[in-house]
Amino acid sequence: MRSNRATVRAGLGMAATLPMLAGALALGIPAAHAVGHPLRAPLAGSRPAWATARADRGAAPDAAGVSARVYLRGKDAAGLAAYARAVSDPHSPSYGAYLTAKQAQARFGATKAQVAAVKAWLAGAGLRVTGATRHSLSVTGDVAAAERAFGTQLHDFAKGDRTYRAPVSTASVPQGLADAVLTVTGLDNAPHRVTHDDRLPPPDTVFRNAGPFSSYYGSNTASTLPDAYGTKVPYAVKGYTGRQLRAAYGAGTRTGKGVRVAITDAYASPTIAYDAAAYARRNGDAAWKSGQLHQVLPAKYTNTKDCSASGWYGEETLDVEAVHAVAPAADVTYVGAASCADGDLLDALGKVVDHHLADIVSNSWGEVEAAQTPGLAAAYDHVFQLGAVEGIGFYFSSGDDGDEVASSGTKQVDSPADSAWVTAVGGTSLAVGKGDTYLWETGWGTEKANLSADGTGWTDFPGAFTSGAGGGTSRTVAEPSYQHGVVPGALARAHSADGNRVVPDIAAIADPNTGFLVGQTQTLPDGRKQAYGEYRIGGTSLASPTIAAVQALAQEARGGTAIGFANPVIYAKYGSEVYHDVTDDPTGGRLAVARVDFVNGYDATDGLATSVRSLGRDSSLKAVEGYDDVTGVGTPANGYVESYRR
Repeated sequence: MRSNRATVRAGLGMAATLPMLAGALALGIPAAHAVGHPLRAPLAGSRPAWATARADRGAAPDAAGVSARVYLRGKDAAGLAAYARAVSDPHSPSYGAYLTAKQAQARFGATKAQVAAVKAWLAGAGLRVTGATRHSLSVTGDVAAAERAFGTQLHDFAKGDRTYRAPVSTASVPQGLADAVLTVTGLDNAPHRVTHDDRLPPPDTVFRNAGPFSSYYGSNTASTLPDAYGTKVPYAVKGYTGRQLRAAYGAGTRTGKGVRVAITDAYASPTIAYDAAAYARRNGDAAWKSGQLHQVLPAKYTNTKDCSASGWYGEETLDVEAVHAVAPAADVTYVGAASCADGDLLDALGKVVDHHLADIVSNSWGEVEAAQTPGLAAAYDHVFQLGAVEGIGFYFSSGDDGDEVASSGTKQVDSPADSAWVTAVGGTSLAVGKGDTYLWETGWGTEKANLSADGTGWTDFPGAFTSGAGGGTSRTVAEPSYQHGVVPGALARAHSADGNRVVPDIAAIADPNTGFLVGQTQTLPDGRKQAYGEYRIGGTSLASPTIAAVQALAQEARGGTAIGFANPVIYAKYGSEVYHDVTDDPTGGRLAVARVDFVNGYDATDGLATSVRSLGRDSSLKAVEGYDDVTGVGTPANGYVESYRR
């Protein structure tokens, strides 16, 4: 499951100035278009693509309220990007020469003079600064004041069946502030909310799997059900545990000892400590030690209804339990955002960077690329680059709706997984056999057919596409150099002769039909009591924390030295035996599992639903030999963790 983000998301002194270094990576950045004015500097991408002349419905009322965020560029944006490339490139002499959070802020952060100048300009236009972080200023005011500040008119525009406010032209700032202001968001008031894409049910009503189950792949054959693809198929597993995932991905004796992993989501589960401890105790994971699980939470939460706040509790639970199951000795810090809105999730990411809360950050949320704006993309990349110079790597789930055509009508990737500065994690269906033996993986993509009324066949077999790992080619982000020579040209150049970023980079277990067992306190059907229960779950919201945990094991293997932004190293290992090269048909024939589910989601009162789920059929995306847009370079195999040893 993966969450969509717009739902309610001490160091040494700096040494001498470091030069730009040869051999640094040429990473892609979001495309942008700017307009010029001799006394103003344009903020590229501040006018959304849907704000067209044809959709214009006239000027917004001058007195209408505006809430915006002004993101700060810092004092050396070009130097930040260059240094982030250098410390992440294993061929650079500065590889691994990370800065502390204090050093990064001193070298690349906004100065007091810049912040003061921006505040004075905003106040002079009639806007009020209501909040500040190291990365942005929150402002409020009316339309008239916003128009004065940003040199553009705000009109109402038709977008679908709704009307939203947006700039009629690219916003701008006074030329003297061009080096201080990165972008502005909030001039348009269309929703920018992310979701968690892990197929997790809301915890306000309990969810349970019905069974029968397999305890490992193939242990329980559905002998009384019709054949699929000419053979009897197994029942879905009850849910893999940490022991099985550690065996599948080559954990060996590594535990993640000494490594810090952070998780960002929106809101916070009130029962996470109890649930995580109960799950570990019941499923053979190491007990949590005192102080091993931390939470960093905002003073208050907002947009709880629009963001379905309770639905995020299960997301946090999945992420925390998956990381601990695979890396049981790693220190885990959960950083909750005040809502699922981009600005709040950016604040959560900023806290990780500003205080260097971890070296590895798992993020199981996102939204379709078409909903992203260049301004927001720039704000995210700025945080990711700051993380890179500190040795922090960000991992994002790639999505749960395949090529997104079924859900959005347009073939596209998800964001921020499309950023060239993060590791996008795709998904697989995983078969772990008897004795915790790795059998195979397919690209995660599911087709579902229900049992016929007479029980003798499957209706419209193999059925319709239901879900699958996100992936494909970005339309906005240029191809990063680490993908050169690995990503096939047909994928990289799907939208441009110059090449674009392709998602994902790496993959792990995601298919809910071969998923992970998770434990969570949920509300019982009567609505009056709560109880702890366990159920199987999946989605790239599972893949991301799994890979983050594997990276914690790898960091332990290299003596605790941070891996940082990992993509250059991940791609440098491409084609070696440290990856499982995942394809859609690993056994040479079609694969499927049988499932029996409660119709109401928690008991047999309303009956049972029996279906067959075909594996390895992800919308238009294909898992093939070599790099592909479902699983990237593949999944970690035996040897991957130890390949990081120095």
